[in-house]
Amino acid sequence: MAKKKIKKLLVANRGEIALRVMRSAREMGISTVAVYSEADRHAPFVRFADEAVCIGPAPSKESYLVIDKLVQVCMDLQVDAVHPGYGFLSENGAFAQALEKAGVIFVGPTPHAMKVMGDKLAAKEAVKAFGVPLVPGTEGAVSGLEEAMKVARTITFPILIKAAAGGGGKGMRVVNAEPELKESLERAISEAQNAFGDGSVFIEKYVAGPRHIEVQVMADTHGNVCYLFERECSVQRRHQKVVEEAPSAVLTPELRKRMGEAAVAVAKSVDYVGAGTVEFLLDEQRNFYFMEMNTRLQVEHPVTEMITGLDLVKLQIRVAEGEKLPFAQSDLAINGHAIEIRVYAEDPANNFLPDIGTLTTYRPPQGPGVRVDDGFEEGMTIPIHYDPMIAKLITHGATREEAIARMERAIDDYAIGGVETTLPFCRFTMGHEAFRKGAYDTHFVRDHFRPEVLDGSDPVEEQAAAAIAAGILEGRSGPAMAAPAVAQGPSLWKLRRR
Repeated sequence: MAKKKIKKLLVANRGEIALRVMRSAREMGISTVAVYSEADRHAPFVRFADEAVCIGPAPSKESYLVIDKLVQVCMDLQVDAVHPGYGFLSENGAFAQALEKAGVIFVGPTPHAMKVMGDKLAAKEAVKAFGVPLVPGTEGAVSGLEEAMKVARTITFPILIKAAAGGGGKGMRVVNAEPELKESLERAISEAQNAFGDGSVFIEKYVAGPRHIEVQVMADTHGNVCYLFERECSVQRRHQKVVEEAPSAVLTPELRKRMGEAAVAVAKSVDYVGAGTVEFLLDEQRNFYFMEMNTRLQVEHPVTEMITGLDLVKLQIRVAEGEKLPFAQSDLAINGHAIEIRVYAEDPANNFLPDIGTLTTYRPPQGPGVRVDDGFEEGMTIPIHYDPMIAKLITHGATREEAIARMERAIDDYAIGGVETTLPFCRFTMGHEAFRKGAYDTHFVRDHFRPEVLDGSDPVEEQAAAAIAAGILEGRSGPAMAAPAVAQGPSLWKLRRR
């Protein structure tokens, strides 16, 4: 690939990721172009850009997802390159091809890599030849109930039905026994068809007690591929991440090396270029299995930046310019520990349902080891048209314990009013014994979280309080009753919205 210096970069995204990309570009002396919908007219990322163009109404299908409009802006403003951020068109091969045809650099992998890794079945086929561990299951899409039943009996229940296209938990069903298979299969196919326009599903053995471990890779156009260590993303709701940390609390150096090398093999299987993330499931026996590859920058990339000291966006841009990676695998080392929480406008006490409204109060935390990537300001309204993430809060410490303590302090200092947020849930998570010990998996919410802990009506706490009160009363006329031990945690006023 010939070297070409990028002088003007269009960011085909919105919110915090658009702002985050533009900041790195500005530090590199690159001018930036924002594209925005009518709903984002007054957003900080629009003001920050050197140039900004409105590309349509609020619905993303009429603005951020319209390829022709984006390409036309590139032509009109003589843009050299486009950074897609994540979501929207970040993994759309047709978008990358349209830009290439127009002579504009796409800051990301090739359309071929996106196509293969965007289809879970094609991805499994591609990596199989490289010796990457795979979960036992079907080689291709299942043709119907009869084949599904045969496969399920072979690999034994429980099984997992997954959509071949897409992600985010859509078209996914856990089946524990034969009587559930028919209905689960029909629902998974229907959901996959509605969400992705492709009803193809496949079957895998369901991994019990899994941890979600992903490895960050970076590759250039000169054949160099490195892994930038792992992120633990097991605290999830609705199969979507809420808390991430780097490194994982359970990986040994030997296991980290094996997973990293497997991730590099996955990247090489499609001649990958740029930043990508290879996702694995880790079972209770510490066996790992390839799950999928995300051919873009991840929401949780800041924790990797915090422990490596690298700016992943700058690396993406330099690779897109044809530069070699400025390091080898042996140059990379883990520095401390980092944790990220996603601050969503969601109500964790009401099944994490979106809680759209106006930010009557918005004061992010500050201080040593604290980073906030956000795209909102006080007085702004959370649009109903997009993902309800307000910000990402990241802390870094010399140890995992320090990173957790900093996160607790930062959450307590984060003042948001006008909408419910996931901050109380994340504060609960930081204080929970399972998280603090690193003894948790993707079932953390199901196994440990009850909405009652956020409103003071937790039956366990109420029972303990009643026992203490009874002991006080009894102590007035006799020996005092010993109070039962109650887990220490944040005070209730800190957990409530302020």
